Amino acid sequence: MTALAIFAKAPVPGECKTRLMPMMSAEAAASVHQQLVLRTLQTALASQLSPVQLWCAGDSEHPFLFEISRRFGVQRFQQQGADLGERIIHMFGEHQQPLLLIGSDCPVLTPELLQRCAAELETQDAVFLPAEDGGYALVGLNRPEPELFRGIQWGTGQVMAQTRERLQRLQLRWSEPEQVWDVDRPEDYRRARQLLAGLIVQ
Repeated sequence: MTALAIFAKAPVPGECKTRLMPMMSAEAAASVHQQLVLRTLQTALASQLSPVQLWCAGDSEHPFLFEISRRFGVQRFQQQGADLGERIIHMFGEHQQPLLLIGSDCPVLTPELLQRCAAELETQDAVFLPAEDGGYALVGLNRPEPELFRGIQWGTGQVMAQTRERLQRLQLRWSEPEQVWDVDRPEDYRRARQLLAGLIVQ
């Protein structure tokens, strides 16, 4: 069975979705983040992949993270590492089974797409869902591959391109079933609000 991990930040105003703050308050941006985390968790559980885990950045005991993990019966873990690469390496290192990792800000993920990505690992070493901004919203591996994530320029538009170069260098087989987008900037929020009427509230 393929496991599914979700990276999520504690929804502290001023510490999450800060690039939305030119168009809304810090509190509203944190509320958007909560809605996206909740949707991501619901999508993950509907995929029937197991187990589903919540890996938290910031305060893993934050009331929101505590409540949703209790309500949906998922375990919470603390992310560890100085940058995103180290946190990914640590998380995959804790598993010895096929595993998908997703962020919490991609509202176009569906249970069917997650199942499709899990199925890719039956014939591939890795699977990715590239994002329109040059990063990726999902990475799946059959086994830990620490060198895949070292030295990547996280937070830039070169993340997926650099990762492809690393995949080739490591001679790994991978697939990219679909390109997606996530919610980082005001224009992304407007796009998500139109797509998901009633989910994201100010």
